[in-house]
Amino acid sequence: MTAIRGMLTPDDLAGKVQSGVIDTVLAVFTDHYGRFMGKRFDAEFFVEDILRQGTHACDYLLTVDMEMEPVPGYAFANWERGYGDFHLLPDISTLRLASWLDRTALVVCDVENERAHKLVEQTPRTILRKQIERAAALGYTAMAATELEYYIYTDSYREAHRKGYAGLSAAGWYIEDYHALQGSREEFFNAEVRRHLKASGIPVENSKGEWGLGQHELNVRYADALTMADRHVIYKQCLKEVADSLGISVTFMAKIDEKQAGSSSHIHLSLWKDGQAAFAGDQPIGPVLGSDIFRWFLGGWIAHVPELMPFYAPTINSYKRYQAASWAPTRLAWSHDNRTAGFRVVGRGKSLRIENRIPGADVNPYLALAAALASGLDGIEKRTEPPPIFQGDIYSAQHLPRVPHNLREATDNLEQSTFAAEKFGPEVIEHYVKSFRVEQAAYDNAVTDWERKRYFERI
Repeated sequence: MTAIRGMLTPDDLAGKVQSGVIDTVLAVFTDHYGRFMGKRFDAEFFVEDILRQGTHACDYLLTVDMEMEPVPGYAFANWERGYGDFHLLPDISTLRLASWLDRTALVVCDVENERAHKLVEQTPRTILRKQIERAAALGYTAMAATELEYYIYTDSYREAHRKGYAGLSAAGWYIEDYHALQGSREEFFNAEVRRHLKASGIPVENSKGEWGLGQHELNVRYADALTMADRHVIYKQCLKEVADSLGISVTFMAKIDEKQAGSSSHIHLSLWKDGQAAFAGDQPIGPVLGSDIFRWFLGGWIAHVPELMPFYAPTINSYKRYQAASWAPTRLAWSHDNRTAGFRVVGRGKSLRIENRIPGADVNPYLALAAALASGLDGIEKRTEPPPIFQGDIYSAQHLPRVPHNLREATDNLEQSTFAAEKFGPEVIEHYVKSFRVEQAAYDNAVTDWERKRYFERI
């Protein structure tokens, strides 16, 4: 593969700072929602001080809601403890140009306890790191790709806010799935972000029109699980900021409109050991030839979906996507190259992999990949057999177990899961149950347009 462009070593950064090519460095980490939080540094100061020593941020950032309000009741950080600092340590392997921003570099940070300088267990990147370490202890490397979809609107973010996010103008006006002509009309945006991603250390495979009006998918090359999660969150940041600069908007909501297709983030995953594809094998598993490792990983992954569902579907809106005949899965089953399945097995030999079609575009990739690894590795350890392969329309298979119906049900499952507490730690699960409960409560207390339209006159 050709060398990845846009990545920087500390010496590269120092040289570009000295020449004036870079004057700002953005140091970030992700919160519960997968949003970047962090600081913009003068590049000279960053090179001299922050690059190796790190910086600090208020620990309340792991206890805020979507509106950035600190929420009481977290054990991790609260008013009683005074909302102190945690330490942000740049992961130099993520240092790169952010070519869509003026003279700016970007680095992803790990979050450490300010005193002990140990990784904070509740941060999404740490949660994934722990599962990667589990895989490594068994001799495995996890390779992954996440396929993000999004809608493009000609309204700016400010205009969309002013309109209450209603009556927005989609960039396309008919279904453009694979449609080259309609797709050309959005190239002013998609081509721009492809170039910026490639120039910023994120190698791009392709983009294409999707089933919804103005809906697209842009795929980047697969990588090890941590690198892929980093690419995923940088990708989203890039697309939002490029859209903002062009006076348009994009959304990664799982379901923007009940009449339109949902936006997914299908996860492709495989294990490698000693440089060889661990899923490859000659054992027939339905029409698939694979290894015991493949079979058991698939069995574990499927088995633990109900109790880890909020890590795949973290918002109220996530669950609106699971509708029959909508390209989103509704049943927990696997099949070979079947897009009605929650788990679609594709490829052969070295390319054999499992595609989990459950996550939407609103997913936090660190949490979803951590859940996948925890589940699949447990399947290997316990030799969990997958259910029999299902062939045909899984939407019509009413006897198969369904994905949880809503965030409340999914959060209840997570809270009651001994498996989750064992694999992630009870403090981590308690922290995220609290976060998902906060999201549910915000929705329960809201008065919606649906209610006004339904009840204003007729009740």
